[in-house]
Amino acid sequence: MHEMYRHLHANPELSMQEHATAAYIGKQLDTMGIENFVCGGTGVVGIQRNGDGPVVGFRADTDGLPIAEDTGASYASEARGQLADGTDVPVMHGCGHDTHVTAALTAAARLAEQSGAWNGTIVWIFQPGEETSAGARAMLEDGLWDKAPVPSVILGQHVFPFAAGSVGLTSGPAMAMADSLKVTLHGKQSHGSQPQDSIDPIVQGAHTITRLQSLVSRELHPQTPAVLTCGSFHAGLKENIIPDRAEFTLNIRTFDEQTRTQILDGVSRIVSAEAAASNAPAPEIETLNSFPKLHNDPGHTDQVKEALSRELGEGRVVDLPAAMGSEDFGALGDEISVPYVYWFFGGFLPRDDAPPVNHSPYFLPDYELSLATGVRAALAGLGHYLAR
Repeated sequence: MHEMYRHLHANPELSMQEHATAAYIGKQLDTMGIENFVCGGTGVVGIQRNGDGPVVGFRADTDGLPIAEDTGASYASEARGQLADGTDVPVMHGCGHDTHVTAALTAAARLAEQSGAWNGTIVWIFQPGEETSAGARAMLEDGLWDKAPVPSVILGQHVFPFAAGSVGLTSGPAMAMADSLKVTLHGKQSHGSQPQDSIDPIVQGAHTITRLQSLVSRELHPQTPAVLTCGSFHAGLKENIIPDRAEFTLNIRTFDEQTRTQILDGVSRIVSAEAAASNAPAPEIETLNSFPKLHNDPGHTDQVKEALSRELGEGRVVDLPAAMGSEDFGALGDEISVPYVYWFFGGFLPRDDAPPVNHSPYFLPDYELSLATGVRAALAGLGHYLAR
């Protein structure tokens, strides 16, 4: 298990480019005698059958991130990849997906060894492209639920920077929907000394971004959670040239469709209105990605929580508040109206200073402890439905 983790950690691949990772997973499943097939380009589905019984899905995501690893680990990644625009970037498993794959493959191996302890079918979903929200959609569009047995429930888990040996989960709305947008503002170029001949997209953009913050602070009920972040702004090349365009990106987090629609409509309204106020050409708004909701089924969450508590200990399974982070895991169940449960397991030794957050160049779980937790949690969740 540890060797598998170190191999995956040292060889990450970017979203929807996980070709070697998929081949590695397929080889591991072949070794266990588990039938498998490629789905969604670089996803892998394993069908582990063991007689009559329930069908349960279990998902592990596989992609890495464009981050330069700075952990100092002997097995640290030196991999590089190319973004969609051709930019060469370093690649790292900075969100723990190597841990998820290893835990799932190890759990599958344990179940293969102990076939007398359970009955049913497990659909192992090794999903690409979680970081860009493209992976679940790609597998669904490639006919995942036409090719694999339809489960009665789907389980998933994610390593997180809290104490190894513990698990946290949320009943009901667990993770936010997310929408990322690119906004392009058009203006009229001029010399910096002749602003009267320009339509300044930087001034237009400054007013637009400031006004967009009022969507949350002044148009939503104070108890309605939402976040609107401007993550980048690009315009101009020289201090004495007013450019003819500006681009900025937005990331929006909401928990229900009504709020999501209200914010997205508000963005369109404000961007267009500020352009009109600047006497500028019509702006453009492009959707970069969109994450679905993640809503843990309350009944199944209670059952899985009880199973996890029996395995790990009552005090090691805690209720978590809903997170503003986003996942495309929920799409796998929502597509076929099947309930699902998703939890977080700890990956770090308790210590005074907080461990680095996910998506950090320093993110490095204690793999011995985190994998032990992840495998035990996976087997406990699956065992609730499948154990004899």
